[in-house]
Amino acid sequence: MTSHIASFTTASPQELAAALREARHYTLGLFDCFAAAGLDAAARVPQMRIVNPPLWELGHIAWFAEWFILREAASSHPADAVYNSLLTRGDELFDSNTVPHRSRWSLDLPATGALKTYCREVQDRVLDKLSREPNEDAALYPYRLALAHEDMHGEALLYTLQTLGLDAPPDLALGLPALASSQDIAFPGGTLQLGSAERGGFVFDNEKRAHPCHVAPFTMAASLVSNAQYADFVADGGYQNRQHWSAAGSAWLMQQERSAPRYWQRQDLQWRSVSHGRLSTLAAADPVRHVNLYEAQAYCAWAGRRLPTEAEWEYAALSGHAAFQWGHLWEWTASPFAPYPGFAADAYREYSEPWFMSHQVLRGASFATPARLHSAKFRNFYLPERDDVFAGLRTCAW
Repeated sequence: MTSHIASFTTASPQELAAALREARHYTLGLFDCFAAAGLDAAARVPQMRIVNPPLWELGHIAWFAEWFILREAASSHPADAVYNSLLTRGDELFDSNTVPHRSRWSLDLPATGALKTYCREVQDRVLDKLSREPNEDAALYPYRLALAHEDMHGEALLYTLQTLGLDAPPDLALGLPALASSQDIAFPGGTLQLGSAERGGFVFDNEKRAHPCHVAPFTMAASLVSNAQYADFVADGGYQNRQHWSAAGSAWLMQQERSAPRYWQRQDLQWRSVSHGRLSTLAAADPVRHVNLYEAQAYCAWAGRRLPTEAEWEYAALSGHAAFQWGHLWEWTASPFAPYPGFAADAYREYSEPWFMSHQVLRGASFATPARLHSAKFRNFYLPERDDVFAGLRTCAW
């Protein structure tokens, strides 16, 4: 997706308006990929823990913007909206805090045309209201939040298309650049201000509060683990040799029929990979993707390496070292998703707090992440078993 602003966190009203239009155009393009596949007007997909019905997801995105911007909700608590929804039963249908995931397949959702009309009406009113806002952080906070929320759901919709083997939008570049270097970089360590300082602009609650963190000297790979490197692990019986796997990883592996990453297939004595339903020869120099935390940990154990902590990753990303590259894939870290000292939930209360200690931190960004979301401070987080995410790994020396 093209992004015309450097960062959504400091975007002006005019920049936000352009970005919100761009994000919605992209969302609708992704949504139409499901309809093009004939999935019952995009309402019905297989019921899986890692996806939402696309029609529900489309309605939720618009509802979220309406909740925080048009309805001027002080928080995500159900009683905190000042105004009613434009959509009859909007809260009953699209509030992710009160609509259990498993129930979203059986909801009596509006027809596709009616829901697109709702989306258009919400955005028209949002843009009209935005045109009268001052260029002040407090006034623009809900718009920046809604933009980030839609961008994240856009990437999640692309995960769903990959999971179901469906085509991605034709103008989306799905290929990854070959890795430029496999060298190690020695970092001297020191004191890092971990997290984001609140000196203006939007800050996610899990990035607060910025605090000093001592980082010991460490040595980290300049680039991610490649398909070729990971294939060596597979060829050496990496998925059969349980000594490389943690107890949790072994338990996960016991439940799978897995001898390689999720989208790898062995054919004619060579590995191929599946991307959006298309099978192609595995590109040896590309970074390995669609591996979960357990697979990343097992590879590290086999290679005699380790995953970086999120503080080490942030230190390296902010170091300015020319050889350190990031932004192709999300990168698993060794750090559980935990609150920083002084954490307090922001208006979107459920963004971080419910997931502390059950999820793992990933850093960086993927090729599907809009550039305006790229930040060395951004903390992504997923359950350890998630391998549908566009994620890979980078290693450190012990």
